[in-house]
Amino acid sequence: MHFFQRQISLRARSRGFHLVTEEVLQSIPEVKNINVGMLQVFIQHTSASLTINENADPTVRLDFETWMNKAVPERDPDYQHDYEGDDDMPAHIKSSLMGASVLIPITNGKLNLGTWQGIYLCEHRNHGGSRRVVISAWGS
Repeated sequence: MHFFQRQISLRARSRGFHLVTEEVLQSIPEVKNINVGMLQVFIQHTSASLTINENADPTVRLDFETWMNKAVPERDPDYQHDYEGDDDMPAHIKSSLMGASVLIPITNGKLNLGTWQGIYLCEHRNHGGSRRVVISAWGS
């Protein structure tokens, strides 16, 4: 059994849903040496999240952003946590809805994602900045 771990900073991105699969894989080349194992990506923030979804058609990512903004609107008068900007409390809620980590099987040195799947960084703030993630891979 081998275990590898890296902490990296994903470059700052605009608000929305962004494919980061290749950026993650480039940071942990040891995945190529794992025949059977797992890869976990964990984000160390409370206003951004991670998920796995469509990697081919960019309109899916646009539709995710549209739906999330309808489901969790800004400027809700019931929010009490509002001193960090109109996008902050909704970003916290969206982050909890989407999740802080993804777990992907590794098979024969590659992520065993479906044909049309990729890892999304879900940036819920207007100006979130770079995002720290911890990437762990283990297996034999």
